[in-house]
Amino acid sequence: MTDSPQIHGLCPDRFAAVRAVFTQNFASGQEVGARFALADRGEIIIDLFAGHADRARTRPFDELTLTPVFSTTKLLASLMIARLVDQGLLAYDQTVASIWPAFAAEGKGAITVAQVLSHQAGLCGIAEAFDPALWFDWDVICDKLAAMVPIWTPGTASGYHPITVGYLVGEIFRRVDGRTLGTALREDLAEPHGLDLWIGLPDSEHGRCAEMQRPTGMPDLGEMTEARRLAFGTRWAAPLGRESAQWRRFEIPSGNGHATAPALARIMALLADDGQLDGQARLSPGTAAEVMQERICGPDRVLPRKVSWAAGPMRNSVEPVFGPRPNMVGHYGWGGSCAFADPDLGLSGAYVMTRQSVHLVGDPRATALIDAVYQSL
Repeated sequence: MTDSPQIHGLCPDRFAAVRAVFTQNFASGQEVGARFALADRGEIIIDLFAGHADRARTRPFDELTLTPVFSTTKLLASLMIARLVDQGLLAYDQTVASIWPAFAAEGKGAITVAQVLSHQAGLCGIAEAFDPALWFDWDVICDKLAAMVPIWTPGTASGYHPITVGYLVGEIFRRVDGRTLGTALREDLAEPHGLDLWIGLPDSEHGRCAEMQRPTGMPDLGEMTEARRLAFGTRWAAPLGRESAQWRRFEIPSGNGHATAPALARIMALLADDGQLDGQARLSPGTAAEVMQERICGPDRVLPRKVSWAAGPMRNSVEPVFGPRPNMVGHYGWGGSCAFADPDLGLSGAYVMTRQSVHLVGDPRATALIDAVYQSL
């Protein structure tokens, strides 16, 4: 056990159990810096933060600290695609090739937008070896994915696409909207609503980023199949330099979002509150429901678990990792971050941290906080 740092922020007495769990996560030595936020129909009702933003423990983790959230970024990408659907510019059952003709190569012509979002495209990693620096060349990676032979027959199974789905979704968005997805996120949602959310972080913001403490081991993926090897196990499976200025600057809508927990909690109100944010309809209720609709359910070919995938989010109905309610949706990021929405109760929340664990889904620190919320209701 270690001494717990001073806990800052907002936590009403009825959520004392949440504060107790947050404090215990530090006291047990599981945290260096962390933040947990909960929103009720977009209004923040819990905002706890503590610890340090750097590995040397000289810089406090405070209200302005930005944390890399890795795959929790995928929720932001799915919401931006949903806005195109809501505007009638795109449909979930539309083929990707109708937007991106080169993508039809090697039998991929029938793959739909919804299948890409739900990890059914069979493109969970790139088979041919290449310099990992090329991940920072958007067009090169998109060309590789368009030319690629799927690893399994698209539409027959899900297989989590940890990095590649960001390029697929980002290219779909760019071809329909004309802007990059990260630019549109800032212009359409983050800036109008005062949300500290970024995919593609300008240099002016780098000084307030948290430093991540990497996990001491690797996730347990089970048997190392070809799909898992290409997703996680090759030298070129992911970009290098995940705290470099180049990494922070570049837009990868699957993995390099930077955010605060309250900003994530608030934007997830789009799913928790029928598309509303700050009293404004940013999605229609029908489109919000479409985002959360199950697209495929079964054993995932990359994650060692059964997953119910919606159009981007994970659904809570199979192996609950976002609390007790089956209609909840959300996503985890490498090392523990997560965001979630409960459309039944209008609640949404997020957890961010600097000490990464080996859990790809269902980090115990986050699940304990979410469980404490529901025990307090």
